[in-house]
Amino acid sequence: MSERPSQTTTDRVPQVVFACVRNGGRSVISRVLTEHYAQGRVRALSAGTQPGEHIHPEVADVLEKLGLDTSRETPTLLTRDTVAASDLAITLGCGEECPYVPGVKYVDWPVADPRGQDEQTVRGIVADLDDRVRALLGELVPDLALPPSVVAS
Repeated sequence: MSERPSQTTTDRVPQVVFACVRNGGRSVISRVLTEHYAQGRVRALSAGTQPGEHIHPEVADVLEKLGLDTSRETPTLLTRDTVAASDLAITLGCGEECPYVPGVKYVDWPVADPRGQDEQTVRGIVADLDDRVRALLGELVPDLALPPSVVAS
């Protein structure tokens, strides 16, 4: 008799999609931070309603200086299927362009666009998203021991 491992609802990894317009700034920052802190306990995707060709260089620069790898980040089109496969869709400036899927929880984070901003401004946006991501992970995975913040001074 073979035993099958039982999977409880606590074993399920929630999926969050972060959506913005170009998928080059806010959504990428949020995804990278979530993956960093979640330690495999939450799956994070990022996508855009009108994805650009690459992530914003000022965003990549600040994240790299904080020790976060952006080398594999490529802007991706936000699709209805991506949203439907997620438990939560966090919108960051894409408004009505984001596809609506019944049953998926939507949350809007009104965060400034880092595109074309100076390093200090981008760092402030990263710090804002860092706080939001850490709070979100506290809700999604209450027993997760978060590592120290990458933006803590």
